[in-house]
Amino acid sequence: MPTIAEEIVAWMADRANNALFPGAGLPAFDTPLIGVAAGADPIFDFLRHDIGPQFYWTPEDAFARAFPDDPAPAGDLSVIAWVLPQTAATRADHRACRDLPSLAWSRVRHYGEMLNEALRRHVVDGLAGRGVPAVAPTLLPAWDRRDSPRYGFASNWSERHTAYACGLGTFGLSDGLITPAGKAVRVGSVVARCALPVTKRPYTRHDAWCLRAVGTPCKACIRRCPAGAISEAGHDKVKCMHYIRGVTGPYVAREQMDGIAVNSCGLCQVGTPCEAGDPTRRKRQKAAATDAGA
Repeated sequence: MPTIAEEIVAWMADRANNALFPGAGLPAFDTPLIGVAAGADPIFDFLRHDIGPQFYWTPEDAFARAFPDDPAPAGDLSVIAWVLPQTAATRADHRACRDLPSLAWSRVRHYGEMLNEALRRHVVDGLAGRGVPAVAPTLLPAWDRRDSPRYGFASNWSERHTAYACGLGTFGLSDGLITPAGKAVRVGSVVARCALPVTKRPYTRHDAWCLRAVGTPCKACIRRCPAGAISEAGHDKVKCMHYIRGVTGPYVAREQMDGIAVNSCGLCQVGTPCEAGDPTRRKRQKAAATDAGA
């Protein structure tokens, strides 16, 4: 029987599932990356208290909402996360844009997230077929956005933070998740009542794969943001949202997607050193080699 990771990769390899838009011959995403964390990993309690102890879910919380008559302790749960990398063609189209998103990017933002939702359901259904109860937290009716005392508006289950917990990447100045496949990605996750091998987190700080964390004064995402929502202080969520809702969203509906409202932007995810990989990797490898030879 294939592993869960193998099933995810196989599902994504089928063009009937993974298409840039319905009927397209081109994929929306490249081969996915998959990681796993234990449901009892202390990082989930840390995230809850850091983001919003009144509303943020741990894996145990999310599972109990899906199975209120048969909840599970955190120690019985595993969290499966995946990263869906944008294709080189989509990244190239988007990299050429300055103030407004490319059509390919808007299609992936709309149809690609529909694909991601279908993948969440596929994983949940596939696990159920093995007798393993599971839930995709962002598909729960109670999934919502709230106000975080520290971070402004936030969701009660963050796919990016879950992927971070599962060893799939760290955060950049723009709040984007920098993964081994870069920052131009979409992310999904499922909580399952089973024990799975855990993916080791190859980092200890939340921004370890941002060039700024290794002493390189990178400002690429600052320059790429047409809204001026990224600065040395970080990502201004409100300014970002206003630009998307007031500028790019109406443009996409009017000029690209035949009236479909799409919150498309992501210009800070391309044209940067972290677009398609971890830009700190070589510097860290060089430092490790130097230490080994000392």
